[in-house]
Amino acid sequence: MKSDSTFAELVAIMARLRGADGCPWDRQQTHATLKPYLLEETYEALEAIDAEDDAELCKELGDVLLQVVFHAQIAAEEGRFDIEAVGQAIVDKLIRRHPHVFDDARADGADEVLRRWEQIKKQERQEQGEAAPSSLEGIPKHLPALMRAHQIQARVARQGFDWDGIDGALDKIEEEFAEVRKAWETGGAAAVEEEFGDLLFSLVNASRFLNVEPEQALRRAVAKFERRFRALEEAVHARSEEVSALSLAALDEIWDEVKAREKAEE
Repeated sequence: MKSDSTFAELVAIMARLRGADGCPWDRQQTHATLKPYLLEETYEALEAIDAEDDAELCKELGDVLLQVVFHAQIAAEEGRFDIEAVGQAIVDKLIRRHPHVFDDARADGADEVLRRWEQIKKQERQEQGEAAPSSLEGIPKHLPALMRAHQIQARVARQGFDWDGIDGALDKIEEEFAEVRKAWETGGAAAVEEEFGDLLFSLVNASRFLNVEPEQALRRAVAKFERRFRALEEAVHARSEEVSALSLAALDEIWDEVKAREKAEE
């Protein structure tokens, strides 16, 4: 492990890149223009985690850290805050929201920690002058929809607004699925979209009872489909044929072969 000066070196490099004799591209960036890169680097880190690739994850976390330092440097130039303030803010928050670690409070299990976390957040908002802050405050609106739905449902569940068990959530899925079919048969595009959204929302709700992260589950399902479709394409091309020229029945047969081969290799 390198010395503590490594982080200071990163901060200094970022300041130089933004300086008068620095990089023209870096000097042009703002908080707004950097938004896509922060999101992109975060997803690349998630991809490295899914791949269980430590070397890649190390690099991708570095890229995420660079984005944090970049934003802090821009703010420092504008006299708003600097990287030290960023660090101090998270240190203060962690200590304040973990009284069961840094103070005399007790927390029996992870669920109790989450409930206490929400209580502390609500108290903080009240101290800042917010009147009766909602339990849903603080959930970013720019989160992917599945992730945001999951967080909202988990938050209201901790307030007691929840099914008694998974049966209620599964029954709701069946109800919403029937409403999608009815909207498709009798309604317009707006009704279909609304009911389809309700179905997705109910599926996310059930995921909580199954201890499944819906965003992660969908990413893996998409990755599996992509992997199998690429294998299907390779099989078709090996026959000197084109996917678009084959019937659905023929493609289904190859798809089943791909699935069987993949399961045999597991």
